[in-house]
Amino acid sequence: KGEKIAAKNETWFEKNCLSEDCAADLRLHGKLLLSGSHLALGGVRNVSLNLTISNAGDDAYDTNIYLNFSREVHYINFLQREEKGISCMLVELDFLKCSIGFPFMRAQTKYHLSVLFDTSRLSGENETLLFLVHARSANPEHDSTLHDNTLELSIPLVHEVDTTITGVVTPTSFVYGNSVDRSRFLQLDDMECSFQPLNFTFQVINNGPSRLPGSTVDIRIPNRLTGNGADMFHIIDTQVSEGRGNCTWHRNPKPCTIPQDKESIFHTIFAFFTKSGRKVLDCDRPGRACLTISCSLSSQAKEEATSIDVQMLLNTEILQRVIHYGFRGEILPHLRVSEHLVFEALHSQEPRGYVVGWIIAISLLVGILIFLLLAVLLWKMGFFRRHYREIIEAEKNRKDSDESWDWVQKSQ
Repeated sequence: KGEKIAAKNETWFEKNCLSEDCAADLRLHGKLLLSGSHLALGGVRNVSLNLTISNAGDDAYDTNIYLNFSREVHYINFLQREEKGISCMLVELDFLKCSIGFPFMRAQTKYHLSVLFDTSRLSGENETLLFLVHARSANPEHDSTLHDNTLELSIPLVHEVDTTITGVVTPTSFVYGNSVDRSRFLQLDDMECSFQPLNFTFQVINNGPSRLPGSTVDIRIPNRLTGNGADMFHIIDTQVSEGRGNCTWHRNPKPCTIPQDKESIFHTIFAFFTKSGRKVLDCDRPGRACLTISCSLSSQAKEEATSIDVQMLLNTEILQRVIHYGFRGEILPHLRVSEHLVFEALHSQEPRGYVVGWIIAISLLVGILIFLLLAVLLWKMGFFRRHYREIIEAEKNRKDSDESWDWVQKSQ
């Protein structure tokens, strides 16, 4: 049944293989084409994978190269050295399939291709950019030759930033002293101290090329005139622009401290004459007691700036002379970049009333002592023992004798 309407045909295939099972032997080599030993986030826009696949076994049917990579990396295109029937297709956002010499890859042949990826959107959450490359065909392949079918190509990711910090303080100087009106200063409730308000701003700028993942700005302020003295500054508030960070510091439990005047009058007078000198307070000098404001900032994109505003009060009751204050802001830990701010507290150079009286009294006493000392010296040198009367009479007699001698000569 059915033989009259059926047709039969037989096709004979010749087995032309080097091995009994027609096994392929794929060998995969590759490297990342990059100028340096790391990839600078934001600075390197793309990266290229140079791949070489060879077949040392029998003809390999349906040979493919598979690439797995991060979803933050975007496939751009591929290039082949010669037209050998290579084609690539993006299966998923992180999976690329490249067909090699379809329908089969000849034995003892070699193919070269370069795959280009866009790396401009890397966030840097991972420390390494990894590419997994695998070659496979429809032919069987011996287990002993599978070790060179897979590649792991990686490159470290590095944040390269050029960070700067700038600052400004207002006011840059102020005058204090007994003659200065206390209304020019600020007085807090239930406190006798007069405070000078100070505002300063530090601005952290990321010039790129990478995103600054986060930074800490340490602001150091010289807080005491002497090592065991009272704290001069009282922090009112700190603010980071757009809420992109926060600051912490050690709060002053006694913002109003008035030193007890236990010094002698001579020490007070000496201090008055030395007020014209300049006392420099700087946290760079060893042994200086400083107040540190530590600010933690969130990540900053390229060419983005973050501002830190600090409001504080200076207790003028503790000041003694012209004070040269130096503030320093430091960015840590990525780059030890610093900015130095300076403001001055200038004394009015006008003493208290009793100081003026004592200066006049001491000046008169010193003048009298000097006069008496000169008088004693002149007396010791015989200034007051000279015989002035005898000298005057002798001089008069000499003149009389000279006149009489002239008359005698004229009469002759």
